[in-house]
Amino acid sequence: MNVLSLLNGIEYRGKINDCEISFVTDDSRKVEKGCAFVCCKGGSFDGHTFAQKAAEIGAQLIVCERDMGVPNQIIVPDSKKAYALLCANFFDNPSRKMKMIGITGTNGKTTSTYLIKDILQQQGKKVGLIGTIQNMIGDQDIPAKYTTPQAWELNVLLNQMYKSGCEYVVMEVSSMALVQQRLYGILFDVAVFTNLTQDHLDYHKTMEEYFKAKCILFENSKNIIINADDEYGRRIAQQYKGSEKNTVTFSLKDDSADCTAKNIQLSGTGSKFIMVSCGSINRVEFSMPGEYSVQNAIGSALACQCLGFDIADICADMKNIKGVKGRCEVLVKEPFTVICDYAHTPDGLENVLSGLKPFAQNRFIVLYGCAGERDPKKRKYMSEAVAKYADFAVLTSDNPRGEDPQSIIDDAVGGLIENKIPHITEVDRRKAIKMALDMLQYNDILILCGKGHEDYQVIDKITLYLDEHKIVEEYMKKRNEK
Repeated sequence: MNVLSLLNGIEYRGKINDCEISFVTDDSRKVEKGCAFVCCKGGSFDGHTFAQKAAEIGAQLIVCERDMGVPNQIIVPDSKKAYALLCANFFDNPSRKMKMIGITGTNGKTTSTYLIKDILQQQGKKVGLIGTIQNMIGDQDIPAKYTTPQAWELNVLLNQMYKSGCEYVVMEVSSMALVQQRLYGILFDVAVFTNLTQDHLDYHKTMEEYFKAKCILFENSKNIIINADDEYGRRIAQQYKGSEKNTVTFSLKDDSADCTAKNIQLSGTGSKFIMVSCGSINRVEFSMPGEYSVQNAIGSALACQCLGFDIADICADMKNIKGVKGRCEVLVKEPFTVICDYAHTPDGLENVLSGLKPFAQNRFIVLYGCAGERDPKKRKYMSEAVAKYADFAVLTSDNPRGEDPQSIIDDAVGGLIENKIPHITEVDRRKAIKMALDMLQYNDILILCGKGHEDYQVIDKITLYLDEHKIVEEYMKKRNEK
C-alpha cells in the first residue's frame, strides 16, 4: 500500500518519502524490509528500543511517540492508537463496510455473540463472529488465539469477512483489548453490556479500572444495550442518560427498565418467559437454563432490534437456537446428568449453579478449580459460591500455569471447610473427573466447571491436551460395555 494512503486520517509529525508498504507490525520479531514498524510500549518491552534495528533491516516507515533519530520516522501522540488505524487503513477499513456489534462484560459474552449470530442468520444474513471459542465466517470455523485479536489480525479477519459477503460482525470485546487500543477507530452500531464482576484484577488492579476499561466500548457505539440488574450497568445507563446515544435498558426485576421479562419459567434444559418491550409483548422459548441465560437472550434480542429487525420475529426465532459449546452443555442425560460449563469466576459459578440446583432430583456435585497466576483473592470466593449449592464438591486444577497447583487448591479449600461441605481434592484434573464420575448415582447431577469449550490445560506454562468432552465420552463408553 502507498504510504500516504496508509497514513490517511492519522495525526503525525515528520516527513516521509512516497513508497509502498508491504505490511504493518508492532512486533520486532516480524520486522522485514518494506514494512511499517510501530514502536509500542508493552508491559515488558518498549518497541522504541528496536527503532534503530528496524531501520537497519529496511523498514520503510517507523512510527514513534518520540524522536528516535532514525530515517523514515514519524512521531504520533499515541503509537497504539496509530497502530490500530494503520492496520485498518491497510485493508481499506473493513469495519466501516459492515454492521458491527460488540459484547462486553465479565460473563455472558460468548453466549450472547452466538445468540445474535444465530438470530441474524435466521433472518437470512451472513455473519462473522469473533470470540473466545472460535472465529467464524458464516459457517466456516477459524481458530481463535485471543478473545479479541490484536489490531493486525483483527483487520485481516474483518477483511476476510467482508470479502466473503458478511454484512454483520458480532464480537466479544475484552477489557484488555480496549485498554490496549486494539479496536481504536472502530465505530460499533450496537454495544451490549452483560455484567461486571470480579475478574482480571491481576491486570486492571481495581474494579473501578476494570469498569473504566469496559466503558471505552460505549464511547465508540451508536446504540448501547444495558443490563440494568447489574450495578455497573445502572452506572452506564446514568452516565449516558440524555446523551445522543440510544441507550436501552433491560431487567428481570425492575419494571422501570425499557424491557423486562415476565412469567419466567426455568427448567434444567431451557427457559421460557414473556418479553415486554415498548408496548410489544412476545413469548420467548429457548434451550438454555438459568436466569442469566434469560438476561443474555434479552440483551441479544434487543441488539438485533436496534439493527432494524422485527422483535416478534426475533423472539420466534429463539426457539430454534441450540446451546453453545461449553455453556451449560449437557454431556450425559441418564442415568445421571453430566454438564460442562465455562464458569470460572465467583459470579459465573453463582449464576450457573443457582440455575441448575433446583432441578437436582438427587445429589448436586460440583467439580471446579481456580486459575493460577490470576487474582488469588477470588479463589476463596469461588469455593464459597460452590458451597452455597453443592451437596459434594471436587476441588481440582484449572490452568495452574506457573503456580504450584497444590498451593492454589490450599488457597481455595477454606471456603468449603468453613461451610462444612463434603469434598475431595485432587490436583490431577483428569483423575478428579474420573473420581467424580465414579461416585455418581441415579439422578445425580455432576457439573464440570471452568474449562467449558477449552480442550487444554496449562501446567508449568506448557499447554497440554485435556478435553472433558472426550474424557466423559470414553468413560461412558466403557461403563456401558460392562
